[in-house]
Amino acid sequence: MLENIPETFLNTTNKEFRVLLAIENKMKFYEWVPIEELINFTKFDLKEINYNLSNLAGKKLIHKNILAYEGYRIYFEAYDLLALNAFVSRGSINAIGDAIGAGKESVVYAGTGGITNREVIIKFHREGKTSFKQVRIKREHIVQKKHLSWLYASRLAAKREYDALKILYPGVNVPEPVDYNRHAIVMAPVKGQALAHTKVNESEWYLGEILTQVKKAAALGVIHGDLSEFNIFVNPEGCEIIDWPQYITFSHPNATELLYRDIDNVLTFFWKKYRVKRDIQEVINSIMEICLKK
Repeated sequence: MLENIPETFLNTTNKEFRVLLAIENKMKFYEWVPIEELINFTKFDLKEINYNLSNLAGKKLIHKNILAYEGYRIYFEAYDLLALNAFVSRGSINAIGDAIGAGKESVVYAGTGGITNREVIIKFHREGKTSFKQVRIKREHIVQKKHLSWLYASRLAAKREYDALKILYPGVNVPEPVDYNRHAIVMAPVKGQALAHTKVNESEWYLGEILTQVKKAAALGVIHGDLSEFNIFVNPEGCEIIDWPQYITFSHPNATELLYRDIDNVLTFFWKKYRVKRDIQEVINSIMEICLKK
């Protein structure tokens, strides 16, 4: 991961972005993109291509292979910049600040965007082998395009999460989706703190609020699929649920099983930490009744 995304972004020229875009485009067909393909795509001459490739290598944005032939490819560092460049050109992002969160599968930055310069966050997906399977990419994509697999998995995960947020917001307490490009999502900042890392005084009330949001999502045909105390944020007004790339609909063959797991995770947490108990089957039945009425 780049140590300073804002600085690297500002110091990357339009021509360098053109070369990155060329590598990204041609990686659909090559594990290592030949320099001749970059010349054809950018319309730069060999001297200009080499100059820009040298600059990009110095910024650690590209990787070079010279075993069979001279070829190039990109990883997440360059993918971050390409997504940011798209957001800036569309006005979704005006400024990017510091990293405010990082995990196995994503890194989140603060930012501002839009004509009102509103506060936003930019979530860059970083999918690994486990989540790659969970976003259900077909096996042939892995076999045929191994060099693309992690970038592609991250792109799919971001698209799925953005789609879920568009379905759910504003009917369910989720961050407002603003924009999506490649493996990144611009959204409103999350309110509050993660349930796992805070202590609530009115635990019965908060559990009720969380289950209400799960029911509202179910009424829209959506099951989170990976719900836990780590992706539920609580605040004085209630809660927000984040991290939706693994969402499923009720048409999924394992919908009931995954809904049960989501509810079980929440109820188990509240029982262990607050000794608040709910009957899981009663909760599941109340959710299914809502879905049957739709």
